Amino acid sequence: MYEAMKKLFFILACVTATSSFGQTISKRLQDAFQKFENDSQLSNALSSLYAINAKSGEVVFDKNSTAGLATASTLKVVTAATAYELLGKDFRYETKFGYVGTIKNKSLLGNFYLKSSGDPTLGSWRWKMTSDTEVMTGIISAIKKLNIAGFNDVTIDNKGWDSEAIPDGWIWQDIGNYYGAGASGFNWRENQFDVVMRSGKNIGDPVTIVKTVPQSPVPLVSMVRSAAKGTGDNSYVYYPLTDVTGIVRGTIPVNETSFTISASNPVPDNTFTSLFIQNLSKSGMKQIHYENRSPDTTIVFTHYSPPLDSIIYWFLKKSINLYGEALAKTFAYQKNGFGETDKGVQLVKNFWKEKGIAPTELNIVDGSGLSPLNRVTTHAQVMILKYAKSQPWFDGYYYAFPEYNGMKMKSGTINGVKGFCGYQKSRDGNEYIFSFLVNNYNGSASAVVQKMYKVLNELK
Repeated sequence: MYEAMKKLFFILACVTATSSFGQTISKRLQDAFQKFENDSQLSNALSSLYAINAKSGEVVFDKNSTAGLATASTLKVVTAATAYELLGKDFRYETKFGYVGTIKNKSLLGNFYLKSSGDPTLGSWRWKMTSDTEVMTGIISAIKKLNIAGFNDVTIDNKGWDSEAIPDGWIWQDIGNYYGAGASGFNWRENQFDVVMRSGKNIGDPVTIVKTVPQSPVPLVSMVRSAAKGTGDNSYVYYPLTDVTGIVRGTIPVNETSFTISASNPVPDNTFTSLFIQNLSKSGMKQIHYENRSPDTTIVFTHYSPPLDSIIYWFLKKSINLYGEALAKTFAYQKNGFGETDKGVQLVKNFWKEKGIAPTELNIVDGSGLSPLNRVTTHAQVMILKYAKSQPWFDGYYYAFPEYNGMKMKSGTINGVKGFCGYQKSRDGNEYIFSFLVNNYNGSASAVVQKMYKVLNELK
């Protein structure tokens, strides 16, 4: 009897301690969040924090969790989870290369042919197998086996893919820069190129463009000025609406002889075609006009992308917007045979609606979060993160999350918007899932981030 009573008291004590801790963390979060909201940087802001116990699903804190807010790149956790479900972690893009026409007397009577697949990794430097050199070597090696001495041209077939590369809501300041590279049926070298610049010795001196790698798709004029040492890259590329010349504005630090920024490439197919023809010429092939006398297509080489699991790693870890936009279009292409952002976004909404998340909680227009038009609730993000935790692909998903402030979470930043969402194991062994979004703060982003960290530290 005595032993039974001791066991009962022990169980009651554990339950009481657990309940007490739950109340304590809720109270701590309440106090920390109240202090955060009262800060002058948040005087005209709207903030939302939603946190649950990962195991029990118990809500430990909720403030404005049903309000739709701009997400910035925290939207990527939604796109990534959807990709695992709709495509599968082993999904690979397949880009096929061959020719249309016939081969006669060592000449191709027709064009070389590439069937685009929407692959955002083609030509990327992030994997050896996808590098521009590796892909080009594979294609040229396959062509050499055909024993061709003359060819006409190369055709890139984008049938089945929307020609509009830029989603709704992307702003002009973004789309000329590497992070604003849109997704097409054919993507090459992550649809970007480098601009190498030289600054002056004094603040205010003009900055010159030394070179672009690869060659810029449009002529660029520098209006960049030299700024104080240590100020970093504050330069932006703007593409013309009615002119043929792009403009680089902003500043880079003084006394830089080879300062590199990256710009988006709106015509990656042209860059690829130019490189391809150069490689054929080096191989001794001559470009001569031949009439295409046959509509037949012969495939001689297929390039496979890394598996989705590997693509998601870079998508979340380095926040590559291009990958999110390519995935959104791929959802539509795989489902309907035509890759377009609007239909891909609708598939994302429909999938999570079936899981109990209202479409009004996922009011999104792109796959990366770069558009300031996106409105998502912290409740929706947490429910998606919770769903992911019980799926067989979760290990790869979780591994791709970056670490900030000693926490496994995805960040997001656009003008006036900062967000974090992810997973955190506390000292007592509990694990929490959270989403924290702030819109329309004032002052510096770095200051807001440190104040958000103070709130999130209560989950540790």
